[in-house]
Amino acid sequence: MQTIVHILQIIVALGLLNVWLLRFRRSTAYRGGEARSLPEEFAAYGLPAWSTYVVGTLKVGAACCLIAGLWIQIIVFPAALLISLLMLGALAMHLKVRDPLTKFVPALFILTLSLIICWGSIG
Repeated sequence: MQTIVHILQIIVALGLLNVWLLRFRRSTAYRGGEARSLPEEFAAYGLPAWSTYVVGTLKVGAACCLIAGLWIQIIVFPAALLISLLMLGALAMHLKVRDPLTKFVPALFILTLSLIICWGSIG
């Protein structure tokens, strides 16, 4: 089970780092509303510009903790829990702007994997 959790940690971490560091200003099919970048997406949700950077810092930090958690187990649960909470917020924002269900897929996927990581990191 621990090997599976480690693989999921890497998948979640690399996914978040990809979105927040490589695709920050790029358009994807999953952006909320009609946004073409993360700052535009947060604006579409009616959130202040600074929240983009707060959420991004939390997600990138938590992703780094998941990677470090391969060696420092104690930080895995809090990082995965934080990501789970942030993904619930992402799903709520997609609901708020009435996005089609296809735009929910990445957040739902990361939420599911993060919850499995939480469960697998206990004990």
